[in-house]
Amino acid sequence: MKLWEKGISTEASIENFTVGNDRHYDRYLAIYDVKASAAHARMLHKCGFLELLELNQLLEGLSELEEQVALADFSIPESFEDIHSYIEYYLTDKFGSVGKKIHTARSRNDQVITALQLYVTDSLEQLIESTAGFARLLLEISEKHRDILMPGYTHLQVAMPSSFGLWLSAYAETLCDDIVALKAAAVVSNQNPLGSAAGYGSNFGIDRLLTTELIGFEVVKVNSIASQMLRGRMERIAVNAIAQLGATLSKLAGDICLYMGQDFGFLSFDDEITTGSSIMPHKKNPDVFELIRAKGNALQGVSVQISTILANLPTGYHRDLQLTKPMLMDSFFTIEELLSIFSFSLSKMTPSKALLEQEKYTYLWSVDTLNTMVSSGMPFRDAYKKMAEDIATNNYVPNKEAAHTHLGSIGNLGLDLISKKLEAAVQRGNYSGLSSEK
Repeated sequence: MKLWEKGISTEASIENFTVGNDRHYDRYLAIYDVKASAAHARMLHKCGFLELLELNQLLEGLSELEEQVALADFSIPESFEDIHSYIEYYLTDKFGSVGKKIHTARSRNDQVITALQLYVTDSLEQLIESTAGFARLLLEISEKHRDILMPGYTHLQVAMPSSFGLWLSAYAETLCDDIVALKAAAVVSNQNPLGSAAGYGSNFGIDRLLTTELIGFEVVKVNSIASQMLRGRMERIAVNAIAQLGATLSKLAGDICLYMGQDFGFLSFDDEITTGSSIMPHKKNPDVFELIRAKGNALQGVSVQISTILANLPTGYHRDLQLTKPMLMDSFFTIEELLSIFSFSLSKMTPSKALLEQEKYTYLWSVDTLNTMVSSGMPFRDAYKKMAEDIATNNYVPNKEAAHTHLGSIGNLGLDLISKKLEAAVQRGNYSGLSSEK
C-alpha cells in the first residue's frame, strides 16, 4: 500500500529500489509519526474538518498503533513502503472513510520531516545526557588521580610535567563544548514543519500554531518552503555536532592506545578490557580503544556524505533526501555505543605512578627551572639562554619542587569550574553567567 496509490502497479525491481531500507529505519520514526498524527487530527477537529466522533475514532486507532510500535518486535509489513502508509492503512481499515481524512492538509513530505524533527530532538536530548554522564565520569577519575604526574608531550617530544587529572579533565571540558554544539543542533530540530504540505502549504484554514503546541515543538517553522528545506539541512547540522563529539572520543581513544604501549607505559587496563594475539601470548591489545578511534573518525565522513547529497539540489523535495535517513540514525546509534563502551572501559584504567622518576624525563623540568630564575629577578630571555647553555654543557639541575598554582594547571585543576560549565552547557547550551576567574 502506498499513499500515492493510483491503481497503477509499479514494477517490482523499481519498487524495491525506491523503498530501499526505509522499512527498517522507519521503525524508529513510528512513535513520532503517531504522535504528530494525533496532534494533526486534534487540529483538524478544531478547524472544522473532523467531527468529534471522527476525532475520537482516529485517536483510538492512533492509541492502538502507539502500543504496537512500542513493542520490541514491531516491524512494518513488507506490503507497505513505509510507516506512513501503514498508519493511514491501519486507520482506514479500522474506521473506513474516517481514516482517509487523516491526511487532510498534509503531505508525506511534511509528515516525514515532522517525524524526523521529533526523532532528532529526542535523540539529541538523550545524547546530551549520555555525553554529560561521560564527562562527569572523566571529572571523577580526574579527581581520583589528580596528584599522579605524567609526562606532557608536544610534537611527540618530552615537553613539561602533566598529570592524569589535567589530561582527563581536558577532555571533560572539551565535552562541554561538544554539548553546546549538540544543543545548538537541537534548536534547529525543535521546529514544527507540519502543515507545510509539499512545501507550498494548502488552501485549508489550518492552525499550525496549535499543532506546534500539541506536538510539543519549541517553535513553528513559519515559511512553508523553509519548512521543507529543513530536510537534509537539519540532518547535516545534527551529524556535524555528532561528528565533533566523535572526534573528541577518537582523540582520547588515540591517546590511550599510545599511552598503553610499552614505550610509554603510562597506564594499563584490566585483562577483561584488552584482547590477545593469536600467536603472541604476551599481548594485551587495546582493540576496544582502536575501534572507538576508528568509529569516531568514521563519523567525520557522514557529514561529507550528506553534504554531497545536498549539493546543488534545487528548492523543493527530492528523493535524494531519502538517503540521509540511515546516515543520520546510524550516527546516533554509533555515538551512543561509543559513549557506553568508553564509560565502561575507562572505569577499569590504572595509571602508572612514579613515571617522572625515569631519566628520560629529566628535561621535563627545564621550564619550571627557568621560571624559578625569572621569579628571582632574571629577565625571561636571559634565563632562557642560561637554561639552554646549562643543558648543552650538562650543567642542568632540574627544579622539581616548583609549584603550578594558576587555574587550569596541574596544581589547580579547577574541576569545580569545569563541572559548572558542564551543567550550564546541559541546561542552557552556553556558559553565560559563568566566570573562569572565580
